[in-house]
Amino acid sequence: MAPLSRSSRRFRGDIRFVVGIVLVLASIAGVWFVLTSGDQATPVLRAGRTIVRGETLRPSDFATVDVALGAVSDEYLRPGQLAAGQVAARTITEGELIPRAATTAAENTRTTTVVVKSSIGLPDDVTTGAEVEIWQAPLRDDGRSYDEPRILVGDVVVRSVLEPEGLLAEGTAELEIVIDRSDVAAVLAAVTGGAALSVVPVGAGS
Repeated sequence: MAPLSRSSRRFRGDIRFVVGIVLVLASIAGVWFVLTSGDQATPVLRAGRTIVRGETLRPSDFATVDVALGAVSDEYLRPGQLAAGQVAARTITEGELIPRAATTAAENTRTTTVVVKSSIGLPDDVTTGAEVEIWQAPLRDDGRSYDEPRILVGDVVVRSVLEPEGLLAEGTAELEIVIDRSDVAAVLAAVTGGAALSVVPVGAGS
């Protein structure tokens, strides 16, 4: 086969040079796009305190922070987007950015709050926003002893822990809990029936 002419070799060399330049420019453009897109921060709402499920959301509960969220930025609430009457659809922890899915209209929730007294002390991890179970030991007919403990209601969220007062309060604790409205009757019946109630953190026995 005849050797390639000088002009043919020069042409192929020029093509490789152009392709190399194009690849370098494409690489630079890609890096620039990543850096500039990462700098496009979006103002979103961040919780200033722990907010429990069913609690009304107020502008004063949030701060505005600028965060680079990229493609998911529309999934979070921005300043001015919190509608009146919105409540927490789940517990929102302090410092958390607020997803739209974590809020709902008040008419869509079926929760309410009830105050119960635990007959025993509370574990340290039972604080605002904790998920707990309420157990009951029903009072027997003799009025002096209690039946075997059983779960009264699960899927309960602690709204607040109330400080006990007085000497008679030693060894007990009161909590305001968020429960489904369908469970209110059972809880009140246990309270008025003299059952001994205990608060157990979810997963404590696992």
